[in-house]
Amino acid sequence: MNRNGPIALIFHTLFLAFLLAPILIVCVVAFTSQGYLSLPTQGLSLRWFKAIADNPEFVRAFRDSLVLGAISSTLAVGFSIPAALAIARHQFPGREAITALFLSPLMVPHIVLGIAFLRFFTQIGLGGTFAGLVLSHVVIILPFALRLILAASTGMDRSIENAAASLGATSWTTFRRVTLPLILPGVASGWVLAFINSFDEVTMTVFIASPETTTLPVRLFLYIQDNIDPLVAAVSAALIFMTVGAMLVLDRLYGLERLLVGRGQE
Repeated sequence: MNRNGPIALIFHTLFLAFLLAPILIVCVVAFTSQGYLSLPTQGLSLRWFKAIADNPEFVRAFRDSLVLGAISSTLAVGFSIPAALAIARHQFPGREAITALFLSPLMVPHIVLGIAFLRFFTQIGLGGTFAGLVLSHVVIILPFALRLILAASTGMDRSIENAAASLGATSWTTFRRVTLPLILPGVASGWVLAFINSFDEVTMTVFIASPETTTLPVRLFLYIQDNIDPLVAAVSAALIFMTVGAMLVLDRLYGLERLLVGRGQE
């Protein structure tokens, strides 16, 4: 009998509980009926979720974060696809330098990027604008999309493309009907990862955002400076529920394993 089996199971269970405990505590606190953070709570209530809907600043910030994340991640993926295909398929002078340039935002602290973007956008008239936010977010999330799309492009079998070309398919048709479906797992997972990083970004966005273009993380950051109540926990719990719901829908419609790993459903 393998004695390591039960011990490993207990260890994995405790480790998983350690990871999930903060999330579960936030979700429980969000349903408190009291006006302050407390656990255990004296009763359950939806008052703080109603408070989110009654707060127009949080609703507007959430909408702005969704739009910003969708636009910036789509642009990042659009730039990453041709860059990844060129880097994966061709050897040319400066290839490593260009790759390092695209990935360089990962090595620069976001506070430095925030100060630099603030100065730059002020000079060109984009300070405090939504366009400035989009451009800055594209820069910082591009490496996340590029790395996953580059991994998918590197392992792609090009003989299928050659077969399509030999049958008379144009370059655009080959890309649309052959290349893109083959790298779709990398594109989809790159878009999701880029969207998550854009939605959660706060350090750099604090310097660029304005009262008219405030994202949800920045709004939460500003809110907790003057208030300590379960509203923040309710917002966090709502985001957790939405994320879980989106993952369940994707798994139901497409399959997470097929989307993120690239394996077909049997």
